[in-house]
Formats: sequence, C-alpha cells, structure tokens
Amino acid sequence: MQLVLICGPAASGKLTIARSLGEKTGLPILHNHLVVDLVQAAFDFGSPPFVELRESIWLQMLAAAAIQQLPGLILTFTPEKTVHPDFIAKTVATVERAGGKTLFVRLICPEAVLERRIENESRAEFGKLRYLKLYRRLRGEGAFFFPELPYTGLTIDTSLSPPEESALQIIEHFGLATGN
Repeated sequence: MQLVLICGPAASGKLTIARSLGEKTGLPILHNHLVVDLVQAAFDFGSPPFVELRESIWLQMLAAAAIQQLPGLILTFTPEKTVHPDFIAKTVATVERAGGKTLFVRLICPEAVLERRIENESRAEFGKLRYLKLYRRLRGEGAFFFPELPYTGLTIDTSLSPPEESALQIIEHFGLATGN
C-alpha cells in the first residue's frame, strides 16, 4: 500500500487536492476532519481523550487498509501541537509493517493567502477552522507547531498551483497509477 500523506496548514488546499488526486487515481481519501469531527462529537478538541482516540482511529484505519492490501490511501494531515510528536513515525511504521510506503506531500502557502482562504464557505462542509481572528490567535499561541516532517522531494505552493495541477504533480512525482 502506498499512503499519500498530504500535509499542510489550515486552508492550504489539502482536501481539495486530495479529492482531485482521488478522482485521478481511484485511491480512497481519509481526510483529517472525518476523524476530527467524529471524535469531537464527544470530546473537546485537544483534550487527552480526543488526542488519544483521534490517533488510535487514524492508525487503525491505516493498519486495516494495509492489511487489506489496498493499493493506496490518501490521508490529509494538519501538523499541529495536539498531535503526538511520534505520530508520523507510528504512521510510517504501520504502513511499512504491511510492506507499504508513505509518500509525503508538503503543501505551503503564503500567510496572506491562507488568511484569505480561512473563511471560505467551502470550509463549512466539515468542522474546519473558519474564523480569521481565531486562526490568528491560535497561530500566535503556537498551536500549529509540529516537528519537521520527513521530506520526500515534493513541496507544492498552493498559491501558485491549482488543485488539478497539484494532483498531477503528485502523480508524476511518485509515479502513481491513474485511470482507476
């Protein structure tokens, strides 16, 4: 199994790119907010039970996908301080135990563009951060700090690359199969 891990800050376009990539490759998408919204139904964001359950669900989904020998899976991920620092290592190990590989895609975007996007109506579909004032406060408090992620040679500036083009860059860079 190939895990395409699309990482980037809030409003960088992770889900939009994941959807385009999924359409082109046929790979299923496990986006961050499916799990976040599920767990947040019972536990406050960042609380110890929230953090533990969110990570457990992510890892169980990846393990099941690998065990079932799915050809691949797309996971969107927002690095932030409530995620255990060893989550990425656990993710890679979970996929590798089943003979798979984790392909990291790093999305970047200028802060001014992120701030313009944060309140977009499209972000209302899930419980995404949608308030500029809150985003600025969280950023100022260091909420988006996370240890550096492994680099697999692909960084995409989403202010310069539309989602369709970004998906094609991912396919080309990692040699992913299309047409499924």
